Amino acid sequence: ELAARGARIVFKGNRQHLQLDPQTHDLLLNEKLDREELCGSTEPCVLPFQVLLENPLQFFQASLRVRDINDHAPEFPAREMLLKISEITMPGKIFPLKMAHDLDTGSNGLQSYTISSNPHFHVLTRNRSEGRKFPELVLDKPLDREEQPRLTLTLTALDGGSPPRSGTSEIHIQVLDINDNIPEFAQELYEAQIPENNPLGSLVITVSARDLDAGSFGKVSYALFQVDDINQPFEINAITGEIRLRKALDFEEVQSYDVDVEATDGGGLSGKCSLVVRVLDVNDNAPELTMSFFISPIPENLPEIIVAVFSVSDADSGHNQQVICSIENNLPFLLRLSVENFYTLVTDGALDRESRAEYNITITVTD
Repeated sequence: ELAARGARIVFKGNRQHLQLDPQTHDLLLNEKLDREELCGSTEPCVLPFQVLLENPLQFFQASLRVRDINDHAPEFPAREMLLKISEITMPGKIFPLKMAHDLDTGSNGLQSYTISSNPHFHVLTRNRSEGRKFPELVLDKPLDREEQPRLTLTLTALDGGSPPRSGTSEIHIQVLDINDNIPEFAQELYEAQIPENNPLGSLVITVSARDLDAGSFGKVSYALFQVDDINQPFEINAITGEIRLRKALDFEEVQSYDVDVEATDGGGLSGKCSLVVRVLDVNDNAPELTMSFFISPIPENLPEIIVAVFSVSDADSGHNQQVICSIENNLPFLLRLSVENFYTLVTDGALDRESRAEYNITITVTD
C-alpha cells in the first residue's frame, strides 16, 4: 500500500539520512551516522523527518534518535601545563586546571580526573552549572623550594565507557619564593554581549585585577582558559586585560561561551574570574526552499490540482527565522501552508490549455 501511495521520507534540508524500502516498508540508512557531527553536545540526538504520501497527499511526523557510543577519548587542550606555586602557600589552596573535552555525551562523556601519586597534591572533579566537569588541584602538604624546586605530575581525564577511555596532560610545578598576595579581580563574574557579525579584533570586554604586592610580585598578567584553546574565538592582552575577537562567531553554531580568566602575578600566584559572552543573532542566513514533489505537465479542466510540495527553512533564530512564501498575484495558482513550513502549490480553478499552455511560476521566500 505504501508503494502504491508514493510513500517517501523527507528530511529538513538536503541531507536524506533514511530511505524507505518500497517492498518491505523497512527504513534503511543512506549513510553512516555520526552523532557528534549531527548533534554536537545536544542530548538526546533526535532527527525529525516526515513520511510523505503522494496519493492522496498526507504527512506523518516521525523522528530518528541517534544513540551515542564511546568512540572518543577525553582530550586536553594542551599536553603540558605550568603552575608556579609559592613555597609559603598553605595546604588547602586550590589551583584551577584546564579542563579536558570529550565529544561523547552522557555516561560516555568525561566523568572524572585523577592525578599521579605524590605527597603534595590531590585533584578534585568539579561540575559547572552547564554540566561540564573541570579539575582543581588541591595542595595537601607545604612545598619546600630548597628541598624540591620542581615537580611533574600527570593529570588523567577519564570517561564513563566500558572500558573507559582516557587522556593525559603533564603538570609542571615550579616552586617559588615568598609572595603573600594573590591578584584579585574587580568582579567575580563578567558578562558581555556581542553580535555574531562583529569584525575580528573588535573589543569584547576589559577585565581588571589588582595585586597589593610591590615590584614584580605586584605586576599582573592575564590569560584565558577555554575548553578548546586552539579554536577559541577570543584572545586577551596579557598586559591590559582587553579581550578581543580573534575568530568569527556564528550564532547558529554557538550561542554563548563560558571562559575562565586568570590573573597571575610575577611570583606565580593567581586569581581567576568567570566571563560569559552571549552571541547575538543577526539576519545573516537567507531562507532555503527544498522541493519534495513536483508534477509537470498537469491536466486541464480540473478545479484543484496539486502541482508541487516544498518546505522552507531559515537557519536564523527568533523573528529572523520567520519566513513568508509568495507567488505572483496574476497567476491561477495558490500557495497553501500544510504542516511545519511545508507548502503545497495548487491550481486555483480549472485551466484551459487552448487559452494558455505553459506557466513559469517564481516562488519567493522572504524572512
